Amino acid sequence: MKISILSTFVLWLMLSSSQYQYQDLVGDWQLVYFDGIERVKSSPEYQSRGPEFRSGVEAKIKFRLENTVYKFKSGDTLEYTDFVKQTIVLKKAKIELAQGNIINIHEDGKTKQAEIIELDDERMVLQPISKSAGAGKLVFERIHEKEE
Repeated sequence: MKISILSTFVLWLMLSSSQYQYQDLVGDWQLVYFDGIERVKSSPEYQSRGPEFRSGVEAKIKFRLENTVYKFKSGDTLEYTDFVKQTIVLKKAKIELAQGNIINIHEDGKTKQAEIIELDDERMVLQPISKSAGAGKLVFERIHEKEE
């Protein structure tokens, strides 16, 4: 019994520390959730306001989710939508996958980082690495091409 528990633990440790490959990221990913949603909805400002205000916030959240797409291209390129002054902007960045499942996003002479928390064929969870508090997890689902 002790051997099977130890074997299971060792296998879990090996799997949990596995390094993802860039090829695992290639494809289109739709943002479906981010931790900030819960912080907004649990805030006193949101809770104390009326239905009109809350529905406006819900519409903004839905718009942001529907319009945030990451497209990892073969090689080292990421095309993604971002919001600049409430306008959707298409951006491109160079990507490097580093040890510890860290994504380095190089754009305009600056580097942003995110840790891959979870990644499989259908779901990707990223944790931005930031000095500022509140950088919550981002949950993406793979976009599949529609067959016609």
